[in-house]
Amino acid sequence: MATSNIEIAQRAELWPITRIAEGLGIPDEELEPYGRYKAKVSLRHLRTLRERSRGRLVLMTAVSPTPAGEGKTTTTVGLGDALTRIGERAMICLREPALGPVFGMKGGAAGGGYAQVVPMEDINLHFTGDFSAIGIATNLLAALIDNHVHHGNALGIDVRRVTWRRVLDVNDRALRDAVIGLGGPSNGYPREDGFDIVVASEVMAIFCLATGLADLKDRLGEIVVAYTRDRTPIRARDLHAHGAMAAILRDALAPNLVQTLEHTPAFVHGGPFANIAHGCNSYLATDSALRMADYVVTEAGFGADLGAEKFVDILCRTTGLRPDVAVVVATVRAMKYHGGVEVADLPRENVAALQHGTANLLRHLETLRETWGIPTVVAVNHRAEDTDAETAALVAAAESVGVTAVVAKHFAQGSAGAEDLAREVVRLCDARAAEPEEAASALRFTYPDDASLWRKISAIATRIYGASEITASTAVRAQIKRLQDEGYGGYPVCVAKTQYSFSTDPKLRGAPTGHVVDIREVRLAAGARFVVMICGDIMTMPGLPAVPAANTIDVDDDGRIVGLF
Repeated sequence: MATSNIEIAQRAELWPITRIAEGLGIPDEELEPYGRYKAKVSLRHLRTLRERSRGRLVLMTAVSPTPAGEGKTTTTVGLGDALTRIGERAMICLREPALGPVFGMKGGAAGGGYAQVVPMEDINLHFTGDFSAIGIATNLLAALIDNHVHHGNALGIDVRRVTWRRVLDVNDRALRDAVIGLGGPSNGYPREDGFDIVVASEVMAIFCLATGLADLKDRLGEIVVAYTRDRTPIRARDLHAHGAMAAILRDALAPNLVQTLEHTPAFVHGGPFANIAHGCNSYLATDSALRMADYVVTEAGFGADLGAEKFVDILCRTTGLRPDVAVVVATVRAMKYHGGVEVADLPRENVAALQHGTANLLRHLETLRETWGIPTVVAVNHRAEDTDAETAALVAAAESVGVTAVVAKHFAQGSAGAEDLAREVVRLCDARAAEPEEAASALRFTYPDDASLWRKISAIATRIYGASEITASTAVRAQIKRLQDEGYGGYPVCVAKTQYSFSTDPKLRGAPTGHVVDIREVRLAAGARFVVMICGDIMTMPGLPAVPAANTIDVDDDGRIVGLF
C-alpha cells in the first residue's frame, strides 16, 4: 500500500523554525514562533529589506484543471527544493489552504508525496489564525453596518442596497442566501443577506495586495459596503470601521514562515481563490522572499487563463512585480481528459486523445509567451502509470512550438526528481538577464490601463479565453457604465468564472473558440481596487460534495490527525 501524503509528512524530520530563519538572516527578535516549526516574520524586519534588490521570480501555473489534479503546488515545492539542491538560494511562496476545500472535494493544499510544505496538518487546518482574522474583520464590518441602521441610520443607508456580505471558512450552500434581522425591532431591520467563503472576500484580496499596514488600513477604509437611496456610496471609513479591522488583521499581515520536507524556506500566506478573486499569495510575502533569496517560486491558482492572468493584470500591474520565467504544469492524465477521455478511462494509454488534448496546453503557452512575453517551460508532472509513448507525445507537443518540456518526478523522488526542471529554469532566467534591460524587464498586459471596463473584460475573453464576444443584460451593462462614470474605469478587471474551461461551461474541454462569455453580475471591490465580473455559473460560497473529504479526517487517541489528504 502506497504511503499517504500525511504519513510522509508526519515521518519527516523538521528543523526548528529558528534554524530556517537563521539561514535567511532573520534575527530571533524579529521572529514570532507558533510552536517549534512555524513562525511569523515581523513587519518591522520586512521594512528593513526594502533597500535590497529582488531575486528572480518564477511563476508556477498550469493547464486548465481536471478532476485528476495536476499537482501545481507539489511542483512548486519540488522546484524550490531542486533549486536548493543544485546550489541556488531559493524560497517558495504559497497560498494558505482554505478549510472549505480541505473538508470538501479538493482536500489539502500543502503539496504531495515527497514535495510538501510542513507541518502539513497545521498548514491545512488552523495554521496561525490568519483566515480567522480575515473572517472576523469581514463580519465585524457587516455587524457595524446593521448596527448603524438599527441606531438611527444617520448615513441614510438604503437597506435594499447593502452590498457587503458575511463570510465563513466552510463550504455551506445553505448560507448562500439568507434573511437576517428577524425577531422584532430589537434584532434590527429584516433584509436579505448571504455568506461567501472567506477566500472570496474582498478583505482577503486586500490582505494579499496590501504593501504594508498603512496601505492595508487605507484599502479597508475604501471598501464600499452600501448605497443611499440616491446611490451615494457608503464606505467602511464612513462607519469608522477600518481602524478596528486593521487592528484585527495586524498580526495576520506578517507572513508565515515554514519549511519543505527538504528544509527549503517557504512563506505560506494569504489565499484568495483564483476562480473568484485574484488567486495569489500575499504581495508582502512574495516581495520579502525576493529580497532574501536569489530564486522565488510562487504559484497562481488554477490554469494560466485565471491565476496567471490575474497575477499579470492585477498583481504585477499594481505592484511592479515581474516574473522572470513561467512554469506550466501539465500531466499525461490532464491532456487525455482534455482530449475527451473520461476519468475512469484515464489510466489506459491513449496517445491520440492526449495529442488532441494538448491544444489546451498550447493555448496557455501562447498566452504566456505571445500575449504577456514571459519565457516559459513545461513541467510534465510524472505519474507512475504514464507510458513512455504518452510522455513523449506530451513533450513533443510543447517542443513543436519551441518550448522545452521537462519530465519531473518530484512527487516520488523529491528534489532529485526535479533537478532537470531547476536547471532549465536557471537557464531561462540567465538568458532573460542577458537581454537588453528594456526587453528583460518588459511585461505586456492583456489590456491598457486606460481601456474602459467593457473593453478590458472583452480583451480577456477574446485574447485569453478564445471567445468570440461578451454579452450582458441591460441591467449589468448599466451597472458597468455607472462604475465607469463614477471613476472606477481605471481599475483592473477580475473575472470570476469556472476554472475547468477557457469558456464559462465547465464541460467544454480542450481549447474552445468562438464561445460567448456572458457577464452575469458585477461587483465593485473598491478596497482591492479591481472590479469583479462574475461570468457563468460560479459560486462565491461553494457546497460540499456527496462524500466530503471531512468524512475521512479523524484524530487518534494520541492526538495524531489521520485521513487528511
